Amino acid sequence: MEMVAIKRLFRKKSIEQLLSETEGKSSLKKTLGALDLTMIGIGAIIGTGIFVLTGVAAANYAGPGLVLSFIISGIACAFAALVYAEFSSSIPVAGSAYTYSYVSLGEFMAWIIGWDLMLEYLLAASTVAIGWSGYFQMLLNGFGIYLPTWASNSIGSVPGAILNLPAVVIALLITALLSLGVKEATRFNNVIVFIKLAVVLLFILLASWYVKPANWNPFLPFGFKGVMGGAAIVFFAYIGFDAVSTAAEEVIEPNRDMPIGIIASLVICTVLYIIVSLILTGVVPYKLLDVAAPVAFALHYIHQDWAAGIISIGAIGGITTVLLVMLYGQTRVFFAMSRDGLLPKVFSNVHPKYKTPFLSTWMTGIIVSIIAGVTPINTVAELVNIGTLSAFVFVSIGVIVLRTTQPDLHRSFRVPWVPLVPILAALFCLVLMIQLPLITWVRFIVWLVIGLIIYFSYGISHSVLGKPH
Repeated sequence: MEMVAIKRLFRKKSIEQLLSETEGKSSLKKTLGALDLTMIGIGAIIGTGIFVLTGVAAANYAGPGLVLSFIISGIACAFAALVYAEFSSSIPVAGSAYTYSYVSLGEFMAWIIGWDLMLEYLLAASTVAIGWSGYFQMLLNGFGIYLPTWASNSIGSVPGAILNLPAVVIALLITALLSLGVKEATRFNNVIVFIKLAVVLLFILLASWYVKPANWNPFLPFGFKGVMGGAAIVFFAYIGFDAVSTAAEEVIEPNRDMPIGIIASLVICTVLYIIVSLILTGVVPYKLLDVAAPVAFALHYIHQDWAAGIISIGAIGGITTVLLVMLYGQTRVFFAMSRDGLLPKVFSNVHPKYKTPFLSTWMTGIIVSIIAGVTPINTVAELVNIGTLSAFVFVSIGVIVLRTTQPDLHRSFRVPWVPLVPILAALFCLVLMIQLPLITWVRFIVWLVIGLIIYFSYGISHSVLGKPH
């Protein structure tokens, strides 16, 4: 009896079964190409990380050594990106790491990773909505417009505040856009990504003339430990390339375009992060960078106030696309888990006209808007990071398992030097997880326990794999 129970936990979906589920009336519309995927990746990656976290990480962790923090996090993500590229081109199905784990590691591990991804996307989307509200209100204040106190922040954050209204509104507006179709959402994303790339390039061109090499001395004021701590924090800046893989089912030619989208978006953003962090710490002494908008602050510091205003507008656009991709990623994970029976079927119902998981999208958007509206912004970046890093570890292990169990599977993109690269990906991510504070681990374990209760009380008995065919 116990052996039967254990077998239920590790039952796997076949790739043939997964691919067959992407056809018929419950299928998602295939409309995306390589450029769309690259833009989705850049849309998710360049946002809060470059416009907010660079200053915090430089002032409190790494100093000018922040550039090394970005390189270390970038290497960890590069290894993971290769793994995601192989999986997403071989198994072009919604669900990202959750789906890949279902094929390679079994249902129980897939549930844990799906639950981790919920932690990543729901909290990241909520945090980004709150950050968007802060930038938006700063912009309004510049024009002499001030929101009433009750609508400006969450309860308890400032006296008289009841609801962070801009955070609620932006979350619901992006939800409405996503519910109408992925092509419409990606068109909007592409336009905003071009704008924010132009804004980042404007900063590089302007600020590079004001770099003082003396500001890079000492280069490692907090030692190498500070660089590693900074790497664990700025890892949040890279979250997003994995969201590209959630779009796999809606790609016209996934075998070719998925690897291009994942790897190209990561390479472009890594290069920009390294250049921006070097210039930022070269222009402003690192101790002064502990501010909410370090890039705009640097331009104020060198008296380029006109450009600082443009940067703020670019930051609002940048943060908007991050919110769009995080909400998109969450709905596709819900969709995949629901189609497998591990969550209620409402999450995988596809709208007959828009070909989107309509109800799931709106439920996700409403949950995010409530969290963003009533929760004070504090350091949830660490909690988001640990969920993502754990998913990366398991996906890296999964690619080794799948190479062993299904060596003949057609792979249009193959991770080089298996098992070395996946092992390095897992080790890099584990090292970054260890850098995170104890309280983050405690919260993470509590989240996992809640997930296990839901799985054993609902998921295991409703699983499609457990039902006779």
